[in-house]
Amino acid sequence: MTAADVLPGEAGNGEAQDIIVVGSGETRSVLTLVPSNLDVLPPGTSVQKALNFLPGVSAQSIDALGVNEQSLSLQVRGFNTTHLGYTLDGMPLGDGAYNNYNGLTISRALISENLGRADLATGIAGLAIPSTSNLGGALTYFSSDPHKNMGLAVNGTIGSADSRRTFVRVDTGEHGGFSAYISGQYSEQKLFVNQPAYNKSTGKQLNAKLKYQFDGGTITAFVDLSRTNQADDAYLSKDMLGRLGWDWGGYAPNWQAYLDRAYCSVTAPTAPTKCVDSTLPEKRADVTFTNGQILRNDNLYYIAGDFSLTKNLSVRGQIYHHTDKGAGNNFITGWSTQGTPSTADDIPVQIRDTRYTIDRTGVLGSLSWQLGFNHLEAGFWVEDNVSSAARYIWTNVTGPFSLAQFLKGQPDTAQWVQRTTWKTEQFYIQDTVKLFDDALSVDFGFKSTYAKSDAQAMRGIAKAGPPASSQFASGTLVAKDNFLPEVGVRWKIASGHEVFASYAENMAMYQGGFKLGPQSVSQAVWDVQGKTLKPETSKSVEGGYRYVSRTLQASLTGYYVKFNNRLLQYNPCPTNQQQNPGCGNSFHNAGSVTSKGVELGVLWKPAPWLNWYNSASYNKSTYDQDLNWCTTTCVIKATAGKQQVDTPKEMLSSVVTVKQGGFSASLQGKYTGRRYYTYTNDQSFAGYTTFDLGLGYDFGTLGLLKGAKVALNVTNLTNKRYAANLDSSVFAPDDATGTVLVFHSSAPRQVFGTISAAF
Repeated sequence: MTAADVLPGEAGNGEAQDIIVVGSGETRSVLTLVPSNLDVLPPGTSVQKALNFLPGVSAQSIDALGVNEQSLSLQVRGFNTTHLGYTLDGMPLGDGAYNNYNGLTISRALISENLGRADLATGIAGLAIPSTSNLGGALTYFSSDPHKNMGLAVNGTIGSADSRRTFVRVDTGEHGGFSAYISGQYSEQKLFVNQPAYNKSTGKQLNAKLKYQFDGGTITAFVDLSRTNQADDAYLSKDMLGRLGWDWGGYAPNWQAYLDRAYCSVTAPTAPTKCVDSTLPEKRADVTFTNGQILRNDNLYYIAGDFSLTKNLSVRGQIYHHTDKGAGNNFITGWSTQGTPSTADDIPVQIRDTRYTIDRTGVLGSLSWQLGFNHLEAGFWVEDNVSSAARYIWTNVTGPFSLAQFLKGQPDTAQWVQRTTWKTEQFYIQDTVKLFDDALSVDFGFKSTYAKSDAQAMRGIAKAGPPASSQFASGTLVAKDNFLPEVGVRWKIASGHEVFASYAENMAMYQGGFKLGPQSVSQAVWDVQGKTLKPETSKSVEGGYRYVSRTLQASLTGYYVKFNNRLLQYNPCPTNQQQNPGCGNSFHNAGSVTSKGVELGVLWKPAPWLNWYNSASYNKSTYDQDLNWCTTTCVIKATAGKQQVDTPKEMLSSVVTVKQGGFSASLQGKYTGRRYYTYTNDQSFAGYTTFDLGLGYDFGTLGLLKGAKVALNVTNLTNKRYAANLDSSVFAPDDATGTVLVFHSSAPRQVFGTISAAF
């Protein structure tokens, strides 16, 4: 069974549950993750982080489970998180941006136990993918289908950092073509850093799916309700790492010590007399009470229908709706008055309240027609989305309290408020020709993409509106291309052996959000730059060889990619102040990047109880031009020929899995090469190796139990500390003093135990 043989929403059966599929029959490089690949990691781990062992993939996060929103990042062949495409059961999930404006992460869309499979197109996504960000490939997730038999599944996990998690799923079984399940999870975990209060993260989520199968078709409905509330970790600099260590955290709960030092950084009559300055190794800039709280409330729904009109003609339709309410709350240094004539009771602390909303609805449709040796397909995607971003300041702080809530009332001031209306339209048509008893297949076609963002600066709800100098712009951007071709060929040269090659062109729409979007600038800057921007594009060529037998699977792929018109943010302010008033934020097209690389994946099954998977990749992604870096003045930075930021050249991984009787064990190792965070490559983090261990025992049927299992998972087995994710929005030309706040530290070794039962 190959990736092409598995229907959307199905995990597949039999042997495919225990193997990594290398995409046999595909004209592109496609890798598949199935639920058994998750066993080495604790239950609840993000499916995105679980992809880390695949060739060419670097998946990072600060937490062991990979669910922290701010620190979750993905690199594939030199393209970062927001330059990939993401879908669930055919429905678009947006571009994966942390400051979300057009979607949500897979962790908020799907509980990991409900995964059917995940397909990763590592370079060229299919034409049918509904995405306007897939310059470097796409991740297509599929939820599992309801089970044919009625049942109840329960598991509970406890572990390091006071982690607790419970998952429950109830299946109705199939009755007259109807089947359904409803499932839910609750999780909580504390920060591992040295911040002993206000450090708790929680997650609540519900997934439900209904399926009705009848002669000639299937109707599917899906619901996801997600509520995440995450204590956040501070971004660190190399300078801070040397002074404060990997586990530096906020002052909480010591409010007075925080105030003493915050007085040193404000201008107010009583501040100098109350200042208790930081002592070495801490600096004033390091002082924080907590690093804030991230809140995301998502409601996601879809209904889809697949119908066979005739033996050779089928149609699919899907409609979806997604709403999101988000916030990021932080204590910051600033003067708060207490409403009295005296300033003696005023304190040097404010609250920064960043708010997000999404309200999007979309429709997808496709028609497939088998005509002789031609498989013709045409489809469309239309989405309307209204998103907003706002930053408010509260100057009425009187003391500490939990920021793990949506703040109520009327903020005192607004730094910026912006609402954007998005219109996305995509159409594709392709033909797949299969000849010589399917020994040769050729697919070719094109897509047309139109994406419009109409931004409007608004006053917002604050008592005082934002000044004109810091207000975000009103303006419109359009990215469109009516002909983005894709062509691929696959030739089965002998039993189990095949070669493939593909070429594709793609265009990304302009991003949104307050940090990544080119409309998040002052009106004056927008009036100058708005008409000069060009959308980012890519041209990709790849080819390779695959071999698949019962005991051995192998894939070898080479690629060449040209990434043009990359958009770069220029900002003269410190990295933690770039959206503050007075910062000259601007965006410019900064030239192109050329990527060349090779990837190898090998799965060996020498015995029925043993799997051994190995992958290796080499990627050389370099800037084609020097960088004209303009803030207050313009300076030419020597970047031509330098390795792209956050792009390791070498990566190696190995996964050994043993299953004998009820016992199972998996050991996963991953080497990630050196990563630069400056465009001139003057600063970087060295390569590192990590290991994860999973042990389990399945007791099988025990009395009333259809299944019972215990598991032990150890992440970062050797307790290796390293720079986890890098913040792509703050990369700089150089960093001689190592002060750019650019990375999250890795989690230390953590241990999790799980008990599972099925009834």
